[in-house]
Amino acid sequence: MRKAVRNIFFHVGFIAVISAILTAFALGPAFANSESDVLRAKGSAEIYNLDRDLAIETFKQAVAADHEDAAAYRGLASALWLTITFRRGNMTVDDYLGSVKRSKTPAPPPPADVASAFNDAINQAISLSRKKIALNARDADAHYQLAAAVALRASYIATVDNSLFAAFKAAREAYEEDEIVQQVDPKRKEAGLVVGLYRYIVSTQALPMRWMAYMAGFGGGKEHGIRLIREAAEYPGESQVDARFALVLILNRERRYDEALKQLAILRDQYPRNRLVWLESGSTLLRAGRPTEAERFLSQGLERFARDSRSKMFGEESLWHYKRGWALVLLGKTADGEADLKRAVELEGRNWVHGRSYLELGRLALKGGNRAAARQELHTAIMLCESDNDPAAVEEAKILLKDAS
Repeated sequence: MRKAVRNIFFHVGFIAVISAILTAFALGPAFANSESDVLRAKGSAEIYNLDRDLAIETFKQAVAADHEDAAAYRGLASALWLTITFRRGNMTVDDYLGSVKRSKTPAPPPPADVASAFNDAINQAISLSRKKIALNARDADAHYQLAAAVALRASYIATVDNSLFAAFKAAREAYEEDEIVQQVDPKRKEAGLVVGLYRYIVSTQALPMRWMAYMAGFGGGKEHGIRLIREAAEYPGESQVDARFALVLILNRERRYDEALKQLAILRDQYPRNRLVWLESGSTLLRAGRPTEAERFLSQGLERFARDSRSKMFGEESLWHYKRGWALVLLGKTADGEADLKRAVELEGRNWVHGRSYLELGRLALKGGNRAAARQELHTAIMLCESDNDPAAVEEAKILLKDAS
């Protein structure tokens, strides 16, 4: 059972979808006055545009405008969680594709004041939602608000506290609450996001783990889950943008790249200040075997990165150079690609990013007939990728190492 829970909650970041890319459950009309409504909409746009600090202040203003607005507290909690994830550098699709997994090295604890503020905000959101349900057990919006808040707490517990069983309990409640929403008001398609995500996650597990998840109260079904998420993305509700980000991740996992690129095009238009959407566009094109288009998006994104004075995600510049270097090498622009890859390993970054950069450098050395250099680069790639739990890259480096012997 523990192994099943661990596998399911490795992917729990799907629920608020921040770990892959960027999101915070969009903020709906529950319990709010008009001033809070306006402020929450502003804060939501700021989050999606990577204006994290502005979003925190805006949501604090929304809370001050209406102390009974559960969604305002939830928005504040989302923005605070995002600051933690940003510092850790695990906000890309690569972190959730399966080839790059949770690092073997424990992440440093979050700043105590940020963790405390997150817990205060999310507990208040949950408390207000429960009070609303106590007054009317068939209040679909109150059940939805509770599901979204509890799902956010589940994601935080799993990804920050690393307490898998506590997260499991919270996630099951979120799933059950959104199923209630679907029963009480089937027209509210945004409620399908949480249910669809968990159904998809369960469907990706091995059979014994799926059975354990079913016994714990989670449903499965890959296509059913994707359909629910797609309906949430098409529905003009408060989860629409979250559902689009979720689809980017899931469609990449399913290798349905053209569909993922359609979602990314919409997100680029909606949130032009979110440079990470350009990174994900380039990465998706690389996976699709379209390096020419990938290089264009990655070069545009690097220009945005250079002009952007806001704080950057941990290891972000290294990741940009690795991705573009890979694209340039595929295009036969070896010198430019090698320069990007060498720049990637010089910069602060995640071990898997450095490891994959060394993997590509080793491949280049091998093609150039420099076996000694290739062996050195590939040994380094293996060491770094093993430390960051990237088995696919380790296996590829070992195969190349045999050719370099």
